[in-house]
Amino acid sequence: MRFGTDGVRGRAHSELTEAMASDLGRAIARVFFGTPVVIGGDSRESTPAFISAVASGLIESGSRVESLGVVPTPLVAAEAARTGAVGVVISASHNPYYDNGIKVFGPGGVKLSTDIEAQIEAEWHSDVSSDVSGAVQNLVEGDAVALRDRYLDRMSNSIERRSLNGLRVVIDAANGAASELAGEVFASVGADVIVMNADPNGTNINDNCGATHTVALQSAVLSYGADAGLALDGDADRLIAVDHEGNVVDGDRVIAILAADMRSRGVLLDDTVVVTVMANLGFHRAMHELGIHVVETPVGDRHVLEALVDGGFSLGGEQSGHIIIPAHGTTGDGMLTGVVLLDAVVRSGRSLAELSATSMTSFPQVLVNVEVPVRGEVPEDAIREVRSGLEAELGQDGRILIRPSGTEPLVRVMVEASDQRDAERIATTLADAIRKAFEPTDANDNEE
Repeated sequence: MRFGTDGVRGRAHSELTEAMASDLGRAIARVFFGTPVVIGGDSRESTPAFISAVASGLIESGSRVESLGVVPTPLVAAEAARTGAVGVVISASHNPYYDNGIKVFGPGGVKLSTDIEAQIEAEWHSDVSSDVSGAVQNLVEGDAVALRDRYLDRMSNSIERRSLNGLRVVIDAANGAASELAGEVFASVGADVIVMNADPNGTNINDNCGATHTVALQSAVLSYGADAGLALDGDADRLIAVDHEGNVVDGDRVIAILAADMRSRGVLLDDTVVVTVMANLGFHRAMHELGIHVVETPVGDRHVLEALVDGGFSLGGEQSGHIIIPAHGTTGDGMLTGVVLLDAVVRSGRSLAELSATSMTSFPQVLVNVEVPVRGEVPEDAIREVRSGLEAELGQDGRILIRPSGTEPLVRVMVEASDQRDAERIATTLADAIRKAFEPTDANDNEE
């Protein structure tokens, strides 16, 4: 098993075992020798076992480890940033409960560089092995109340202690890591809060709820007459919003709203925003019209953060809802994003629906996943002619993005066009061309 776009992830106890997790803990301890570690995780049933396993490996190899318990990913990153510790999160994010994963933040709460990941992998896959017992009794339990208070204070500071008084908000906690905290966060900044899907039982995390399943939240917003709905994912590092009319406000639109707001207040550094290659073409056009420069990165919030740090920029994120505001955090934070977004709504005197509708005009976007025999391989030569013809057809009114999955034997085909049917047709044509490129050649074709 190797690091993907966001740590290590797989089926708990089979693809990712506790022994593997303990070995990974040893590897982390060796690479960051002498650096303390804070560890936490989400609400899935396998998380306590994996926290114990990773902690065991860390402690056996000399690390001092503090457990934060069930907490959102951004809280682990924030504690790592506050104390200079390494941060470890046990979570499979938006995946079903039967998966789990391990994310690692470097000292100070920053995502690992490719070089550091490679060092950890080399140590992890060395001949040194461990069991998962014997050291966990030395695991230090963190102060949950102090951790919560620090986070609530950070949320209030992020909007300069203004209030969301007058807004009714429905929060979908995805039965995940923020189930206990989400309601407190938004109530603490003055909102009238209704919380749903906040009763985790170990197996219901992300189950038809949260950022990847917004239908129930859309219905709840309408039923309660709320001003907005906010959907978190299992580890609460991303956010998808819903306006009072029940329309989804995805990451592109949230970034567009925040970019325009920050620019108007003179706090969008260099009038620049960072997004990945998945950002909608409509986003790029909207930013161009506002005079905002767009820096584009590969998929993954790690790449977004690297660009933010390298350029000294103040806002970036992904269409999926991972949004980073470096002034307030080192990683995506769904609750922070929600607080800042609603603060922009209050200050504008307009509804979220109005801000979203005027922020950008989305181009129809179609994504097709093509199963291939080899992970990481795209048959560029075999599809070049087909792709070239289709790109010429789209011209300036669309685009094609083809990339391999970082974790599965898939090629992802994304097509944007001014017409939905054209986007679907072109995506299907490209997917068929990719499948054909991997078909075995009939040996008889080479015989005379």
